[in-house]
Amino acid sequence: MSPTHERGREDGWGRHETPEERADRRWTDLLQELRVAQTGVQILFGFLLAVVFQPRFADLSDTDRTIYVVTVMFGSATAGALIGPVSYHRLLTGRRMKPQTVIWASRLTVIGLILLFCTMCSALLLILRVALHNALALWLVGGMALWFLICWFVFPARALARSHDRHEK
Repeated sequence: MSPTHERGREDGWGRHETPEERADRRWTDLLQELRVAQTGVQILFGFLLAVVFQPRFADLSDTDRTIYVVTVMFGSATAGALIGPVSYHRLLTGRRMKPQTVIWASRLTVIGLILLFCTMCSALLLILRVALHNALALWLVGGMALWFLICWFVFPARALARSHDRHEK
């Protein structure tokens, strides 16, 4: 086998790197992505935790309190999923498991993005219900949910499909 095939992909696409080099690169990329997501989640979660201590919280309807509790639980789960890769990496560092660590950390990150979608939608629902007091809140949240889905999942899936089509030609 040639050195190119030992270090790169046999189909000629992509970088010529060892599995360890690829894992290191993917881990660095994932860390950058997590830094962006974690900051936003931590700020959102902090605001959510403070809401219950505001005087107006007592005026919320039972439905709005339920939405609040669901939102806080989604926020907690989101933080756990997006901070999880850091713990995963720290506990497995030095055990020659970087490729597996990157795979599981990537999966946790995708789960975190799905949970962030749920957190954002439920937080918007609570805020807009309190602000508008009418059914328009549901329509606005539905529109934003669709926008999140398009930006976070549809565009990347479309790019992946186009890339796959180009590689097959």
